[in-house]
Amino acid sequence: MAPLNSTKLDDPQVLVEEKLSARILTLNRPKQLNALSFQMISQLLDLFIAYEEDSNVKLVILKGKGRAFCAGGDVSAVVRDIGAGNWRLGANFFWKEFILNYIMATYPKPQVSILNGIVMGGGAGVSIHGRFRVATENSVFAMPETALGLFPDVGASYYLSRLPGFFGEYVGLTGTRLDGAEMLACGLATHFVPSERLSLLEEALCKVDSSDPAIISAVIDEYSQQPYMKEQSAYYRLNVIDRCFSRRTVEEIISSLEKEILNKEDDWISATLQSLKGASPTSLKISLRSIRQGRLQGVGQCLVREYRMVCHVMQGKLSRDFFEGCRAILLDKDKNPKWEPSKLEIVSDRMVDSYFSKVDDEGWEDLKFPARSNLHVYAIAKL
Repeated sequence: MAPLNSTKLDDPQVLVEEKLSARILTLNRPKQLNALSFQMISQLLDLFIAYEEDSNVKLVILKGKGRAFCAGGDVSAVVRDIGAGNWRLGANFFWKEFILNYIMATYPKPQVSILNGIVMGGGAGVSIHGRFRVATENSVFAMPETALGLFPDVGASYYLSRLPGFFGEYVGLTGTRLDGAEMLACGLATHFVPSERLSLLEEALCKVDSSDPAIISAVIDEYSQQPYMKEQSAYYRLNVIDRCFSRRTVEEIISSLEKEILNKEDDWISATLQSLKGASPTSLKISLRSIRQGRLQGVGQCLVREYRMVCHVMQGKLSRDFFEGCRAILLDKDKNPKWEPSKLEIVSDRMVDSYFSKVDDEGWEDLKFPARSNLHVYAIAKL
């Protein structure tokens, strides 16, 4: 998650460049690792809607300034809003963010996201749904929400559930970090381009003057290469991941991992177990249920369900783990959250069910999307 220091208020948080028929949008909060503020989300949404209707725009390029593409949503600001006494302010942030995710997922024009740095949480939401995702040797992807008392949101139950085998469950529950080579291998990235060639790629894309995905892909291919996958990559452990993370419950996943190391020590499995045992038990259970449901749902259905879930988290009636996670990781930084319930076995199926129900609060309603038309077959497939 992003640090808490703030930028000057008069700095534009999204920089806009017009290059022929291309539009280059640069997330511009480098000190906060380009964490998404409500202002940034609103501006991106307005720009994407305007570009969709503008026949002069054929391609949108999204990138980040500094060493991050985007480290996630500005969670600390959401927590401050809720701390002021109105959880619906926090819910409004996610409403707008999820609408942006949906617009990107169903966008009729190619979006090329340049992921040259950190891509976490909400940063994945504004990139992975787009048509092209370009990783580099600097890319670091993670969905670290279970360690924060949250769950992989921004449509993650859609895209994680579509990774090979049960790799998505592994990534979503453990919050493990993937590099650019791993992102390409599992499909989170569509291309891998060395960072030294990005400026040439950007220049070439701006000259394309086409919305044809095949033409855009061919241009990116010219600058792409096959990256080296590190020997200790989790992607080489897909057999173990599929054996263990295909289990029905979180308890069974942990038990199967423990059985794997009965006969011989394995640092990767030990680290995986440590991540799972340090995460919020409630978060683990609702995350697994969410990803499993996502396998059978379109992107819109996933976002509607995730909005229900995040509203329950913001409301804080079912659990306060999100606020405790933010305290321990982002505010006090003692990295020692006190989860409640503290053990997986105390989190009942009925408690998990509650997160997937409508929120009982006056005036609350399910997430509603703008009407979509003239969609590309790629976008229709997501629905």
